[in-house]
Amino acid sequence: MTYRPQAVTIDDHAVEHLVDFCRAHNLTKLFLVADKHTFAVQGQVVEDALRAAGFDLKQIVFTNDEVIADAAHIFDVLIAAGGEARTYIAVGSGTLTDITRFASHRTHSQFLSVPTAPSVDGFASIGAPLIIHGVKVSVYCQAPYAIFADINTLARAPQTMIAAGFGDMLGKLTSIADWRLGRLLWNEPYDETIAQRTLDAVQICIDNVDGIGRGQPQAISRLFDALLESGYCMLDFGESRPASGAEHHTSHYWEMKLLREGRPAILHGAKVGVATVMVAQLYDQVRALTREQVADRLEAATWPSLDAEIARIRAAYGDLAEGVIADHRAFLELTPEQVEALKRTILQHWDEIQAIAAQVPPAATVADLLRRAGGPATAAELGFDDAERDLGFDNGHYLRNRFTARKLARVLGIR
Repeated sequence: MTYRPQAVTIDDHAVEHLVDFCRAHNLTKLFLVADKHTFAVQGQVVEDALRAAGFDLKQIVFTNDEVIADAAHIFDVLIAAGGEARTYIAVGSGTLTDITRFASHRTHSQFLSVPTAPSVDGFASIGAPLIIHGVKVSVYCQAPYAIFADINTLARAPQTMIAAGFGDMLGKLTSIADWRLGRLLWNEPYDETIAQRTLDAVQICIDNVDGIGRGQPQAISRLFDALLESGYCMLDFGESRPASGAEHHTSHYWEMKLLREGRPAILHGAKVGVATVMVAQLYDQVRALTREQVADRLEAATWPSLDAEIARIRAAYGDLAEGVIADHRAFLELTPEQVEALKRTILQHWDEIQAIAAQVPPAATVADLLRRAGGPATAAELGFDDAERDLGFDNGHYLRNRFTARKLARVLGIR
């Protein structure tokens, strides 16, 4: 059973609210999780306030330069927490929250969130994106018991992190379009009310983009509200479909590649924003195709053989390929009859597909919004060359059994 946070505050009294909440709910044994950066900007204040109030507090502060939501960091948290029951407190943004979310859930504990940057939409969600044997996997966990966000800390976060949160939200423009494609063409579960709630949250960010780009507290508060709402939408639906489509799959591939090669991580939302521009370009092309052109493309299209697809996955994923292949069987093992049925469905519903595509802003508009928020809009700005850009875009869709714009593009022969 999932639940929403019992309390959410976004103001300049976050630490006071945290202390009062712990007292009111008799949370006497606490365990703080932070890294050296988040401890400096918020964790020390939290520690001082909790110790002054007499709470039994243990903590772990990661001192390494790059913290990853993987088995090693989770193990460190579990060792430091000890065997007694404690309420966890995550002081940080996405990665620290996900590590804490998983560790607390698996020890049957609750956790509280003290965000330090409006950089991701996962604060209020139940899923923890973890790196497991080198593969990015979303693991079912829990939402925080409560969230206490200090608006001044959020507004003082590096602009790159603020822009990453905006990029993560902008990605919902294509994730919702992909979700609607999946419902139409692949019979995926769908909820229109949640889809519209997600889009409404994105619009709040777009309406405040210039203030977000300038780090204005009021605009940052609206961004954080939108990030929370996206998390609530995932929480209410029970999975990530409302917030994760082809743009996230591309981002996940890039992240896994960087990790395998021992290269520095790139902010999740920055990668998502750039990938959103690329997926929007696909929707630009879909809007431009007439029914007659689609009919010709479908007639000429040949479905790749199972052996060819498996070879492609192995080339793209290396040692990780077998797990990806296993998760993607529903698409890999389509029979010729099923492929023809899919083509007929696409042509039959082309007007509806174009209506879905029409709801995605042009790629140029998406890129302009990202830049106004202070974020990158091209793969080159992330540090990827053209080959790396294309590897992620062409192969990220294998990570999830979902029908997205990338799969539609494969059928139609566009990219």
